[in-house]
Amino acid sequence: MAAITRDPRSAPHVLRNDVLLALTAALIATLLALFTDEGGSRPDVLDEGGPPDALGWLLLLAACVPIVWRRRRPMLVLVAVVAIAVPYHALDYNHNAPTAASYIALYTVAVTGRPLRTIVTGAVVVGIALSVMLTVSRHQAAELLGTSGWIVAVLFCGIDVRVYRQYVSAIVERAERAERTREEEARRRVAEERLRVARDLHDLLAHTITLVGVQTAVAAHVLAADPDRLDRTAVAKALDDIAETCRTARGELRTTLEVLREGQGGAEGRGPLPGIAGLPDLAETARAAGAEVELEVRAHEVPPAVGAAAYRIVQEALTNAVRHGGREDLTVRVLLYGGEGALRVEVTDDGVGEAGDPPADCGFGLVGMRERARSVGGTLDAGPGHNGGFTVSAVLPLPLNRKAEEAG
Repeated sequence: MAAITRDPRSAPHVLRNDVLLALTAALIATLLALFTDEGGSRPDVLDEGGPPDALGWLLLLAACVPIVWRRRRPMLVLVAVVAIAVPYHALDYNHNAPTAASYIALYTVAVTGRPLRTIVTGAVVVGIALSVMLTVSRHQAAELLGTSGWIVAVLFCGIDVRVYRQYVSAIVERAERAERTREEEARRRVAEERLRVARDLHDLLAHTITLVGVQTAVAAHVLAADPDRLDRTAVAKALDDIAETCRTARGELRTTLEVLREGQGGAEGRGPLPGIAGLPDLAETARAAGAEVELEVRAHEVPPAVGAAAYRIVQEALTNAVRHGGREDLTVRVLLYGGEGALRVEVTDDGVGEAGDPPADCGFGLVGMRERARSVGGTLDAGPGHNGGFTVSAVLPLPLNRKAEEAG
């Protein structure tokens, strides 16, 4: 079955196999030529033409030589076999002897060429054979015409094998394409999950480390400002804020690591997504870091995915504001409101950052915020505000509810 299904031109050991096939055809031709009946004592089924002489043997064996190159040049091999067989038959040598080489050449043309070319080639070969046999004997020409069904059978056998190989090749190619598609889909999902985890870790760690750094700086300032009159209450509050921030970060980090450990890339393994309900906690954490946060939320029934994107955008914007605000009395205004089928998020601070591009070290944060917005089909703009400071503005599309769709 492997020999039938594979393309003969790409099979292993092509030259060796074709040499053995040519030797087999020569052996069959020799045996058929030796059984020529000169006196009529044998059945006349083998009594067709005379025994070959030296020239006949030369032509007979020469007709088997082109078989060695049958896979490389099928049509040229057939032409060579016919060109050698024509004078052999015209000299009325044993007409059965060269049939093996002829059939092999015909089969190779049929199994490697298009059906139309195969049919035309078979008709030409039969026509040439009839023309040659008519010069020898009309009786033998009539017998050749009666046995030409063998030529047709060989040709159609080659066509059938070729069609079967194409069918098997199409099935294998379809299976390979499906396997490649599955592998590409798996790689795409892995890449998306890695990107999601990278965004989550960046949002979590950058936010936590920034707040811990600010709160630690506050505690250090209290300790160093007036060692003789230590404000234990302020130090204790700063340390409590640090502990609370670390506990919150530890919980979110545990959730992210559980997703990685379970190997689940879908939403089923993520647990509840943070949403706009968690914005007050973010604002309170930023206030603990010394910023004045004004939070206003005028949106309700926000889908979880959109709410999570808004939460992460506000978290990163607050982190950048606290880190790069550059002033102690920093004020950050956070506004969320819905309208025209979208949730709009605006985070504005009055920091003293210079106009122009944002600091280089917050580049990943801006990239992450834009990716968050794109993940739900939204857009995000970030840059210096009109009155100084920095502004982050995002538009996150909201799916239309069913009633609105029916009304439209």
